[in-house]
Amino acid sequence: MSTIITAALVIAIVARVIHRQLAGEPLRGKRLIVLPVVLTAIGGVDLAGKGTGATTKDIILICVSAAIALGIGLGQGRAMRLERRDGALWGQLPTRALWLWGGLIGSRLVIILIAHAGGATVAAGTDSILLALGVNRLAQALVVAWRAYAAGIPFAPEDDGSTFAAGLFPPRGGARA
Repeated sequence: MSTIITAALVIAIVARVIHRQLAGEPLRGKRLIVLPVVLTAIGGVDLAGKGTGATTKDIILICVSAAIALGIGLGQGRAMRLERRDGALWGQLPTRALWLWGGLIGSRLVIILIAHAGGATVAAGTDSILLALGVNRLAQALVVAWRAYAAGIPFAPEDDGSTFAAGLFPPRGGARA
């Protein structure tokens, strides 16, 4: 994927995700899980295609970036306000948790600067950004899914009326996760 297209895609995804999280919305299982898996896979496959050009510095910086993204994603999942609305999962990221997004974006910028300074061109590229974003979203999704499961709140219905992993959520009366 070209650098400009990837960068535009990442900016659009991040802007949309932040907007949706701050506004709050019903959380559908497929959207919560599938987008992070796709982003992680695209970033991973694109990086694997550059495998022969990756240096030890690249690999270390990509792993550090992924670890930071994972940790921030876990924090984002924990910070999400989850509740049952109309019998299904609804979530909203409180405004005070925006610092986590700032931390993710800032950490990527620092990794890119370090990578450029050290000649680690693969780690400085957009493919590693997609991987980090995918790992971040996947970590948040896993925490949110676990919290919803623990509270017995099923995902919101998909557009076709089905509910992702409906059999995992026995009926309970809890209102918040």
